[in-house]
Amino acid sequence: MTAFRNVTESTRLIHGEALCDRLQRTPGPPIHRGSTILLDSCEQVYDPSLVTYGRVGLTTQRSLRDALRDLEHADEAFIYPSGLAAITATLSALLASGDEVLACDSVYNPTRRYLAGTLARFGVTARYFAPTTDVAAIKAMITPATKLIFLESPGSNTFEMQDIPAIARMARAMGVMTAVDNTWSSGVLFKPLDHGVDVSIQSLTKYVCGHSDVFMGLAAASGTAVELLAKSSNETGWAVSPDDAYLALRGLRTLHPRLARHGASALKIAQWLAEQPEVHTVLCPALPQDPGHAIWQRNYSDICGLFSIVLNPVADAAVRQMLESLSLFGLGYSWGGFESLILPCDPQLAVRTCSGKFAGPLLRIHVGLEDPSDLIADLRHGLDQLSRHRAAMARSGQKY
Repeated sequence: MTAFRNVTESTRLIHGEALCDRLQRTPGPPIHRGSTILLDSCEQVYDPSLVTYGRVGLTTQRSLRDALRDLEHADEAFIYPSGLAAITATLSALLASGDEVLACDSVYNPTRRYLAGTLARFGVTARYFAPTTDVAAIKAMITPATKLIFLESPGSNTFEMQDIPAIARMARAMGVMTAVDNTWSSGVLFKPLDHGVDVSIQSLTKYVCGHSDVFMGLAAASGTAVELLAKSSNETGWAVSPDDAYLALRGLRTLHPRLARHGASALKIAQWLAEQPEVHTVLCPALPQDPGHAIWQRNYSDICGLFSIVLNPVADAAVRQMLESLSLFGLGYSWGGFESLILPCDPQLAVRTCSGKFAGPLLRIHVGLEDPSDLIADLRHGLDQLSRHRAAMARSGQKY
């Protein structure tokens, strides 16, 4: 404070001694807030190698980006204020007017919405292929305008597996970039960049943050995609607060044990559901009877807590009654938090062009960290509601 000994009290309160350079060491990084960065010389003001403005991210955000870069085996990691922002930022960075993107039909619906809306308005064309399309058929779809293949494996809500390594090899040989929505894997169960993918995207809102209280997204990249994402991020001004970055870092500390618990419980519940008479099909690639099991077994180290079930044909009213009768499974969007969730998904399948027709209603299940025996009991209660409805309809001679 000696430098400010001869100034007024109001000035001393503004220019008082900063403690940033002598903080005590703690297990977690400090939450480093700031928009203005005070520089040491005029030469630094326009030095492109330095962080000169807080929007780019300070110590907390840089710590998170470094951790995520290592997690995804990437050259660089970019963070965004939501998972959807990470998707739209990647698409915007890699595509330009006149370009074409080939997208898996089972991508996250807001991805399709952005392709059909904003990018179409700016002259980008999107074509879709079925999630079970083989590599040769995807290759045959490529035209001189094709610049990107956008994948999501397992597919959103319906969990079809794509052969990401084979598609990435083919695309690279054809001079086409690839991007994968890797949220289901959380960067733990599968490493797309190790298999030649250019960009691996995650909604960090899900398992990385892990507590259903933070929005954030990631685009991890290698090779030429890094420069494209860096340029786009700088031009569009995406930013993540240091407080949210801290919460994501905190979630990363426990990501592996939480994901293991989610996966073990999900597998147990999926196996149980496969034996229930009210369930037509369980859509979970870890089950041997699943069509994508061989790809999952080859490429993935485990599963997370998310899968779907297809019920036997039953009236919508009975499904609503079932869902609203559950006490441990919350009825809500998103997933990846500590709590279990369930969601009817049939309306989300209506926009698909190549897939999405099932024998009965489709329900997506996220298995949280509760005791799986309690979750099974809750689901059994809900399925009993379906059975009672079916029996009542049969007695009355009505179609169920």
